[in-house]
Amino acid sequence: MILADPVRPAPRHGGVRLRVPDWLPSLVNAGRAFAELFWIVTEWPSGATAVTWAAIVVIVNAPRAEQAYAAAVSSTVGTSLAAALAGIIAFAVLPNLETFAAFSLAIGLVLVPAGAGMAQPWQPAIFTAIASFFPPLLAPANQMTYDTQQFYNTTLAIIGGSGVAALSFRLIPPLSPAFRTRRLLALTLRDLRRLAAGQIPSTPEDWEGRVYGRLSVLPDEALPLQRSQLVAALSVGTEISKLRRNARPLDLGSELGDALEAVARGDSVTATSRLTHLDAELAVRESAEALHARGSVLAMSEAFTQHAAYFDDGAPR
Repeated sequence: MILADPVRPAPRHGGVRLRVPDWLPSLVNAGRAFAELFWIVTEWPSGATAVTWAAIVVIVNAPRAEQAYAAAVSSTVGTSLAAALAGIIAFAVLPNLETFAAFSLAIGLVLVPAGAGMAQPWQPAIFTAIASFFPPLLAPANQMTYDTQQFYNTTLAIIGGSGVAALSFRLIPPLSPAFRTRRLLALTLRDLRRLAAGQIPSTPEDWEGRVYGRLSVLPDEALPLQRSQLVAALSVGTEISKLRRNARPLDLGSELGDALEAVARGDSVTATSRLTHLDAELAVRESAEALHARGSVLAMSEAFTQHAAYFDDGAPR
């Protein structure tokens, strides 16, 4: 870092900043989980268990986006199979066993095939649900109690919660990849204009962390042009932060302020014109700081020229 950019100070790691690329998918998932609270209205004694398992299925499968509904259905099917197997083991097998070795063999009849099924490509979600939900459904203890009514209530709550969670993905479908991509681009452009206006922290590290988070959640279906627009916004924001840091030592004056004001308005043509004048002023200086500033100016101008439609999007005319 010292050889590549000697003027750049070492980043400070004073703490961890929480960054959420887009809150909307999280709010949609919260809406699905909130819908499960109807169990409380029914005053069913096992309603709390149903809500808990519904929330688990929603939280685990929500990141899968378009595949979330199919995964939740597979999870419900696996939970139902786990309940049936737990009932067989609990009421038909365990009462006839007395030793720990026999108990281990009994539960191994279910867990070993389920674990092997998780490793193969055919319906791994079903086998994962069997392996995950069989132990709590069986509820083994040192002193086993064979209460069929309690078993049926717990089983119905878990299966019902899983089923309602799968239904919630159908009633409240996930956001489409195209919509999520447009939102990420719009949010990044909004933050870039706020950065140019000085309304958010202007350190390169903060801006890079913000945009890297959005690049990491960009859907696979995003077009190459959209990816390049997000990368261009990353580059422009980083160079704005660098120019701001060097504005006072280099006495960049009103040209930089006018250029950033144009960026904040969504006027890439004016911003490029101001940056051209700023580059002409820096060209007569021979310092290393001026050379670095010229590199930032040229990088911003190139980004505005290549992606003018994106940087001007939504600007008042």
